[in-house]
Amino acid sequence: MPIKLKPLVEQVLVVTGATSGNGLATVEEAVRRGAAVVAVSRNEAALIALRDRLATDSGRIAICVADVSDLAAVERVVDVAVGAFGHFDSWINNAGIGTYGTLDQVPVADHRRVFDVNYFGVLHGSLVAARHLRGRGGAIVNVGSILGDRTIIQQGPYSATKHAVQALTDTLRMELEHDGAGVSVTLIKPGAIDTPFPEHARNFMDQPPRLPPPLYAPQVVADAVLFACAHPRRTLYAGGGGLLSSILSQAAPRLTDAIMEWAGTGLQQKPTDPGNPFRRDNLYRPRAAALRGSQDVHARKSSLALQAQKPSSPVLVAGLLGAGLFLVAGRYMTRGRREGEGRSCRTEGDFDIADVRRGQCIRRPRGAHLSVVTRKRTSA
Repeated sequence: MPIKLKPLVEQVLVVTGATSGNGLATVEEAVRRGAAVVAVSRNEAALIALRDRLATDSGRIAICVADVSDLAAVERVVDVAVGAFGHFDSWINNAGIGTYGTLDQVPVADHRRVFDVNYFGVLHGSLVAARHLRGRGGAIVNVGSILGDRTIIQQGPYSATKHAVQALTDTLRMELEHDGAGVSVTLIKPGAIDTPFPEHARNFMDQPPRLPPPLYAPQVVADAVLFACAHPRRTLYAGGGGLLSSILSQAAPRLTDAIMEWAGTGLQQKPTDPGNPFRRDNLYRPRAAALRGSQDVHARKSSLALQAQKPSSPVLVAGLLGAGLFLVAGRYMTRGRREGEGRSCRTEGDFDIADVRRGQCIRRPRGAHLSVVTRKRTSA
């Protein structure tokens, strides 16, 4: 069946990770726009407070306490949605946790915990939602990250889960399309967003963590998520800084590696502003919930790049795609010129040529002895 999504005001949404950051912004904005919401979180006290606050303003909201790493708990969410509203139309897999530190510093058990929530939580929600929506239509929206395109130093486990979520989302989309299920599957890729994530993450660095600039407000992600609930899209980038980072990483991966190695750790530390200590480390249990981080940062309230990905801005879409293609094309044209130079060196008629890389050649009369010149790298 073809994909036909309802207007947001007619929808019932399920939102995981609903009491903090991007999830909280999504719940608040969805209710403000007239949608009904089932808010899901581990934090029961925060859920009750959220329900009471939004219901006071005539918001339609139900709550469900669940850890998304537990499949049985995720299946109970469907019962809550059906009991409160009769069904749901869109399912947003947003819950996520993280760590700061090198791969060696983070204990293997913590690596697994990050995967349990960030990957298996999305898998659980996707399977449960697909079973409910198959044949009746709707949307599954997974909140990934630009770190699914480009990993960052000090966040290896988190980055690995976001790579896995991208693969999971693409596979789910193909399977549902193949079956004609009528379900839209979208991956949202936020850049750095001003949420409590740095305070909530378990930290193994010797300094308090932060997110590298530029930062965007959580409402930017909420805007992307809610747009995807009503308009089929494959991918939406939330934040131009993240989009440019992704383009750069594809066009010049080694340069991006070097930038990360040189500045990545420092950009993710804020020794003079550790944030709220009561939010510290929610890896295994919930902490104080909030919409934004408590560190003193500047966050942009809107994203031109996100608006450019909506149908009302085709010129901007073309411009962004053109810029990305220009960078990638430039990289491969440069590589092609170097490879072409090497080939032409070897085919000159009266000379034997020894290629010394980097487009340089040694020319000797044919039959004369050739000594191959090599350059050894020196380590710093």
